[in-house]
Amino acid sequence: MFEKFYQLFSNDIGIDLGTANTLVYVRDHGIVLNEPSVVAVNQKTGTVVSIGAHAKQMLGRTPEHVVAIRPLVDGVISNFEVTEEMLTYLINKANKVSRKSIRPRIVVGVPSGITSVEIRAVYDAAKNAGAREVHIVEEPMAAAIGIKLPVNDPVGSMIIDIGGGTTDIAVISLGGIVKSKNLHIAGDHLNSDIINYARDEFRVLIGERTAESIKIAIGSARKGTESMEAAIRGRDLVTGLPREIIVTDADIREALAPSISSLMEGVKEVIETTPPEVLSDVMSRGIILVGGGALLRGLDELLAQTLRVPVYVANDPLTAVVRGAGIILENMEEFKGVLIEHESDLSPQ
Repeated sequence: MFEKFYQLFSNDIGIDLGTANTLVYVRDHGIVLNEPSVVAVNQKTGTVVSIGAHAKQMLGRTPEHVVAIRPLVDGVISNFEVTEEMLTYLINKANKVSRKSIRPRIVVGVPSGITSVEIRAVYDAAKNAGAREVHIVEEPMAAAIGIKLPVNDPVGSMIIDIGGGTTDIAVISLGGIVKSKNLHIAGDHLNSDIINYARDEFRVLIGERTAESIKIAIGSARKGTESMEAAIRGRDLVTGLPREIIVTDADIREALAPSISSLMEGVKEVIETTPPEVLSDVMSRGIILVGGGALLRGLDELLAQTLRVPVYVANDPLTAVVRGAGIILENMEEFKGVLIEHESDLSPQ
């Protein structure tokens, strides 16, 4: 009786709480929000100036008393109060979409292998932001559910979720993660590689947003059929004056090569420790790439060539985790076993 009442008057919300972007799914409405995980705070007054896309535009452009903060680092909460403010903003926005009044039930995606303290921080932040119930799921599991892999069947599936702060490599079977590895080599790390390369090779200092735009425009993991180039504007470290340089896809590939190599080694480590029967399934079914990093040109081909296993990029890889959170919400009984903790488990005894 109460469950039907809650379904009528309460939201069910799925959240992909990412280092770079946070996506929100509302039951019966689909994905309603996709906002950068950035909050601008006025340090004089302690108030939040802006959240999401507008706050991201402020990165590197604020006066001294306004700081644009990314409250999640490497996929976990680094600033609890700011994360709480961001979640409150997102939940209120989601509530306006569905126009339901009772506090929502929420499923939140987190990186695999995070500590119980980090899980508790996510739970508390969501609860304080207005959630009635909080359920937590590992992101590779949510992504696998989001792209309709048979996670509850006795068959092995392998997924690589390359996000902004972390890369999750996981082998899944029978509703659980058989083997996994969490790497801090992901989108933000690749941006830093480009910044360092521009500084070391061209003596030009560029910002994070410039590096990201170059990565998206001409970044690649292996040589393609056509060469590409783009202009980078930054500060000349010798003269201190503005300077524009032209970089090619070969330059960006060279900048990213060490990180791509480390990513390959991480995938190999997981494969080497996977049970033979499950590995046999992976070899026949292939490896699926999700997350923003899956869109790096040629990465799937390079992985397939190196690992000798078919590699595929999922449809709409950026939304796989939040779609999975939505499917869990709609089929809570079926997927109850994939959740890390239930609310009752996390509550003080």
